Parts: sequence; structure tokens; C-alpha cells
Amino acid sequence: MTESTAPADDVWTVRRILQWTTGYLQQKQFESPRLEAELLLAHARKCQRINLYTDLETPLTDSERADMRDFVKRRAQHEPLAYITGQKEFYGRNFHVGQGVLVPRPETETLIDVCLDRIPNAQPIRIAEVGFGSGCIAITLARQRPRLTVLASDISPVAMSFAERNVQQHKVENQVQLLAGDGYEPIRHVCSEPLDGIVSNPPYIREDEMAGLDPDVLRHEPHEALVSGADGLDLVRRLIQQAGDLLSPKGWIAMELDPAQCPVVATLLEQSGFTPAIHNDLNRQPRVVSGQRGSE
Repeated sequence: MTESTAPADDVWTVRRILQWTTGYLQQKQFESPRLEAELLLAHARKCQRINLYTDLETPLTDSERADMRDFVKRRAQHEPLAYITGQKEFYGRNFHVGQGVLVPRPETETLIDVCLDRIPNAQPIRIAEVGFGSGCIAITLARQRPRLTVLASDISPVAMSFAERNVQQHKVENQVQLLAGDGYEPIRHVCSEPLDGIVSNPPYIREDEMAGLDPDVLRHEPHEALVSGADGLDLVRRLIQQAGDLLSPKGWIAMELDPAQCPVVATLLEQSGFTPAIHNDLNRQPRVVSGQRGSE
């Protein structure tokens, strides 16, 4: 949408903006150019996507055109779409996200399902989450299980800022306690009784994998939330080794991992006294490893 790319007729309707943006993103080899064009334009017009199709012949205002131009430029530089729109859907709910916090992934919904299978509806239980990021895991579990309490930790002040907004938006202040600090340390300070479970989507990318990551991730998402040592399992090992100190005799732990890491982590859990299980995601790839202490 510059002087060199604009048609002679400079009336930029919703239809024309969608067509131009879709073609531009397609040239840049984005996987879903039409969908992204719609999401960007809906954000620029501050409307729902469905409204674009009732307003196809409506011209954009100067302000909307300026915003759209900025959004498309940022996306062309591989800034994640979720950072531009400021939100990402996860498990049917929208969460505030932005620079400095990991964008929720569809694969992580498998981690939610594994945890929900272990969390009863009627019984009050308490679990911990290490590395809450946007807060999407703790908040989703709390919304799905109203009698659940989650003690969630993260070392990032930026993550704390976004998670606090999301906790307030989804009205789970009485269920989710956000704690600043590394790993289990802040949880130990407030936890006087054994926990029923531990959940984490820890950093698990190997250091030598960084250069091959998608540009959206490599250039923009926080590396400390992605990478964990030479084999990607530095934090995972620490979580497993220390889990027994916090869990009840029949407590459990569940973590999202790279498919290739799942057998290794299952063995680590078994060596630490857990009965491990590997769970596939919707693409039928190993994605989550859980471990149960004692008998279920």
C-alpha cells in the first residue's frame, strides 16, 4: 500500500485491502496469507472478522489505512501475528500476549487435556506450574476446574505483566497465584503442604537448533523461554529431580516436550520413582510426558 503499489484508483475498500494484503503475504511465502490478511484488517478496523464480509465495499478511513500499513510491514518482518494483534486464542479463550512472552501453541492444548484427566471436578486440589508465560495453562486449567488452585512461577517480569492481565480478564484471581522467581523456589516459600500435581511447558529446544528456527520465533520470541542447554533438557532434569520434594505420595507431573525427547524424559521420570506415560498431540506426535507417583 505504497505509492508504487497502489492502483490508480486510490479508494481502498475492505475488499481491495484484503486482496492486496493476501497477495503480498503470499509473495512473502506466509503459510496462511488470506487468514492473516483478515486478522490484520479486523485488528486495524477494530472489528470481528465476520464484519469484513458485510463491509467489503466500505472504504477504510485514513487512520485504518495507516494502521494496516504498519501491521503489514511488521508482519513482513516476521513479527508474530499474535504480537501485532496483541492476543492469541488458546483452548477457546483469548489471551493477551506481546513482545517478551511466548505465544501459546495449539500443541500445548494436549498438555491441558492430560492435566484435566488427572484433576477431578468436585474435589479441591492444588498444583504448581513452572514457567507460566502468558498464564494460558494455569488460567485454562482453573477455568475448566473451578475447585483447582494453581501456584504458578516465572522468572520474567514481562511474563508477570501479561499473566496478571490475563488472570484478571478471565476472573481467576481466587484460583491462580502468580509468583516471581526461578523454578520451584517461589513455590516452596508459599507451599506448606504437598502438591497434588506439577505442570510445565518448559524451554526444551537444543542450543544447536536455534539457527534453524522459524524467523517469527528466532527474531522475536524470548529465547530464555525456548532454549535449555545442549540437549534442551537442563530445566526438565531439574524439575524432575526436585519434584518429589513438593509432591504428595500420589502426586503427578506433566510436561510438554519435543517428540524426540519424550522417550528420554519418560526414562528420567522412571528413574526418579514415577510411572511414566507418553501422550500424542492432535498430529499423532509424542508431545507430553506425565509421571505418576505411587498408585493412581
